[in-house]
Amino acid sequence: MNEPHTALKTDGLVAILRGLHPSEAKAVGEVLYASGFRSLEVPLNSPEPLKSIEILRSALPADAVVGAGTVLTVEQVRSSHAAGSQIIVSPNTNVSVIRETVALGMESFPGTATPSNAFDAIEAGAQNVKIFPAEQVGLAGFKAWTAVIPAEIGLIPVGGINEDNMAQWVQAGATGFGIGSSLYKSGRSLEELKTRAESLVTAYQTTHEMRKSA
Repeated sequence: MNEPHTALKTDGLVAILRGLHPSEAKAVGEVLYASGFRSLEVPLNSPEPLKSIEILRSALPADAVVGAGTVLTVEQVRSSHAAGSQIIVSPNTNVSVIRETVALGMESFPGTATPSNAFDAIEAGAQNVKIFPAEQVGLAGFKAWTAVIPAEIGLIPVGGINEDNMAQWVQAGATGFGIGSSLYKSGRSLEELKTRAESLVTAYQTTHEMRKSA
């Protein structure tokens, strides 16, 4: 069974903050950190994403991982790195993006929809692959991946993951998850964000404890 890779050792969950505005970045980041999240992603199609990344990186403790999502070009990799990104997340498998990410000392999380995508990503230097969209791959398909993907590679399903199905994915070999709209939406109150974050972290931790004791 795969184990969490470097950037996800703290909790295995990545908060996808699509639509985050710089004015709320500090408060949102602090709520998520206090709730147990240690990896936060700001998609580049959010308002002023690089500014939000800068704010999160300066506001959160050193053990928090902050990065950019929906990264499609080498130029975006470089600008994200300059803003303080530590991880680069993409919806696709672009080997140029992966290689530049690795060359700049960041973790690459390329989107992969097939084992062929995953092996292209691994060859380019990725140590984690984002299974996207997870609903399309499905649990049965994902289980087939784990038979061939090297055990040291992190497998991160994204899309449609929540407290109800998290255990099934972990049992199938998932080492972490990207959590989007079931956690954060622009305009959602900090109180609701806190409740959702704590529920997801508890579900994830419980799932892993059950797997360890099995």
